[in-house]
Amino acid sequence: MIINCARYCSGRRQEEVDLHDDAAFDGERQGFVWIGLQEPDEALLRRAQSRFALHDLAVEDAHQAHQRPKVEIYGDSLFLVLRNAAWNGTCVDFGETHVFAGRGHVVTVRHGMSPPYVQVRERAERAEAGLVHGEGFVVYALLDFVVDCYAPVVQALEAEVDAVERAVFTHRGETADVQRAYDLRYELMQLRRTIAPLQEICGRLMRFDTPLFSEELRPYLRDVQDHVIQLVHDIDDLRELLSAALESNMLLASVEMTDTTKKLAAWAAILAVPTAVAGIYGMNFDVMPELRQPLGYPAVLLAIALACGLLYQRFRKARWL
Repeated sequence: MIINCARYCSGRRQEEVDLHDDAAFDGERQGFVWIGLQEPDEALLRRAQSRFALHDLAVEDAHQAHQRPKVEIYGDSLFLVLRNAAWNGTCVDFGETHVFAGRGHVVTVRHGMSPPYVQVRERAERAEAGLVHGEGFVVYALLDFVVDCYAPVVQALEAEVDAVERAVFTHRGETADVQRAYDLRYELMQLRRTIAPLQEICGRLMRFDTPLFSEELRPYLRDVQDHVIQLVHDIDDLRELLSAALESNMLLASVEMTDTTKKLAAWAAILAVPTAVAGIYGMNFDVMPELRQPLGYPAVLLAIALACGLLYQRFRKARWL
């Protein structure tokens, strides 16, 4: 449940820290503590709350999870909710990361699907020039890592959309292709709801009244915001592409249905000629001129054939057949 717990000072990792050791958190310690928790129970969260004076509402949100992406500022500390995303081959899996950051501490709480933050910690420890800025740089590193993990998901969805688009135009209206297109639209909508709020979050963190972030960190946050904006644009483009493919598929299906209707109507008109003649002769009249003629029957058949042939040529010329 406690993945990692270490103290950092002057841009370097100093020592491992035990969350339950009171001596490790006395007022004389310099730097800040970075603690990683994964699906902690309430007792562990309350221990972290008492240790770092975390706000009750933020602790409650971190314990319950299922929160929307947001940032809340409580005095000189902040509470950040991020949603993780990963492509499992058929759909997007989502998880949550809650970040408590204040003077002297950064606490991350992970729920559900979430990539390990070992890479973030190692990258931050190698960037001593950035880690000198303290807790704000750690928050930026976490935010940047989460946003970077969205890119492979968007690329996987783009490949799926391309495949569905080809299938829709090739198979023209098969139920499985249309269902897959709607499933992808839902995944894109969910992903957009996850990513889009980060634009506002980054904008708020760049404001001058936000604690922990110095002027030197604001360009880094602006870079993350640019990535978020690009991802949102890519998702919107994919959604429009799917919508266009579905609309085109419906138009093609309508055109095919119209062509089929024309062919059926043309053949029905051609068959109506012998049907009408046969219906007249089926009335069993005794006085009909051609009944007593030796060539009456062949003449009627010839007339029927000529009439059907004429109709066939007219419909072919009109591209109904």
